[in-house]
This record gives sequence, structure tokens and C-alpha cells, in this order.
Amino acid sequence: MTEEIDQPSPARPLTWWRFLLQSFTVLLVFLGASVIPILDFGNMDGNLPGVRQTSVSLALSALFSMVGALFVAWLWLRRDRAVAQAFNFARPESWARTFTWGVAGTAIILLIFAGGAQVVEFLGLPSPEVESVIQYATESPAAFAMWIVLVAWCSAAFGEEMLWRGFLMDRLSRLSGLRGRTLLILFVQAFVFGLPHAYQGWGGVLITGSVGLFLGWLRMHMGGRLWAAIIAHGLVDTIMLSLGYAEVLGWYSG
Repeated sequence: MTEEIDQPSPARPLTWWRFLLQSFTVLLVFLGASVIPILDFGNMDGNLPGVRQTSVSLALSALFSMVGALFVAWLWLRRDRAVAQAFNFARPESWARTFTWGVAGTAIILLIFAGGAQVVEFLGLPSPEVESVIQYATESPAAFAMWIVLVAWCSAAFGEEMLWRGFLMDRLSRLSGLRGRTLLILFVQAFVFGLPHAYQGWGGVLITGSVGLFLGWLRMHMGGRLWAAIIAHGLVDTIMLSLGYAEVLGWYSG
């Protein structure tokens, strides 16, 4: 049975103007922080065995952008007295149930990827292009470990779930016209989550949006807590990078 999601605190209503201002500042810092590793870290070749400067810069760019965005999001949430509701890391009633849903969510997301690929092909859209990213994570054991930790778990699993399923869903749930409309909130956050993946083509937007829709539902199913969504997100990215690395080593043929 689905747990009731923690109700938003009535401490501070959110107007559309304030929502747009908060979203814009988070986006601005996200983009600005992403260039810091590229500008300031210079030539890092040789610092990690078998890892090129580009790979290090891209991994750190993903991490810096997410940390910057979450910091600004935290400032807004703190001002609105909504940190606990948005970044809900309350202890679950059952860790076993949480991990079970995290693993089940992993399998469901992988099925969404597989089914989404068929839908994208049926619609005549180009398949999502992810090889250019995976190649940086699979160029050496050190690069692989770095991307698993910094990108798959820190930036994607924790960062994206806190930003999209945490900050964004909380903000949407407080807006006039959206408050209490759970299904609409889920679809809006899924659409917004899919848009940044436009670099993968419209197929990437469609599939990623579908994953975001499920992760939003999973957060609500777990009473607003983020743990299960983080576990599922991190495991999926770890599996995808691991399969890419196994293919490079000749252990697996995709």
C-alpha cells in the first residue's frame, strides 16, 4: 500500500513569481558551477593513472554543478522553512522495504529503458546517444571508479533526486493551481527532468522523462522519503556504466 506523502509545510505559500525566481537562480548556479573545473583545474593529465584531463573535468563539472545547484536550492528551502519536506531523509519505517523498493525500482527503470527504446524506434525518433559519455567513464579502471562515485552516485543518484524529486516536487506542490494535484505534479516534474537530456535527442527526453515519472511516483509511494529513489537511480547508473566497461573489455557485447 502506498504511504501518505508528508504534507508540505504551510509556513510559506509559494507564488509563481517566487517559483520562477528560485528555479532561475538554481539553474544559473548549476550552469555557472559546471565550468569551474574546466577553467581552474588546468592540465590534470597524469594525476590519475590512465585518466585524461577531459574525463576528470567532465566528472568534476557534473559534481560541481550539482553541489552549487543544491546549495542554492537549500538556501531557498531554508528561507521557506521547507528543507525537511523537500530533502526528506527521514529514517524509513523499514530499511528492508526501502532497499527492496530500491532494487525493484532498478529493474523497473531498466525495463523502461528497454521499452522506451522500442517506442522511440517505432516513432521514428533517433535513439538516445550515450556512448560519448560512457567512453570517458570506461577509459581506465581509475576513470571508471571516479565516474561511479562522483557522477553515478554523488551527482546523479543523490544530487538529481534531491534536486528534481526533492526541491522541484516540493516547490510544485506549493504552487497555486498545482497544490494537491498529485498526478499533474508528477508529469510536470518528469517533463522538466527530461528536458536537460535533449542533448540525447527527443528520444532521450522521452525515455528520461518516463524514468523521472516513475521516480517521482516512487518518492511519493515511500511517503516522500528519497532513499528508495536514490538507491534505484544509483544502481541503474552503476549497471549502465559497468555494462559499458565490460563491453570495452570484451566481456559483454551490447
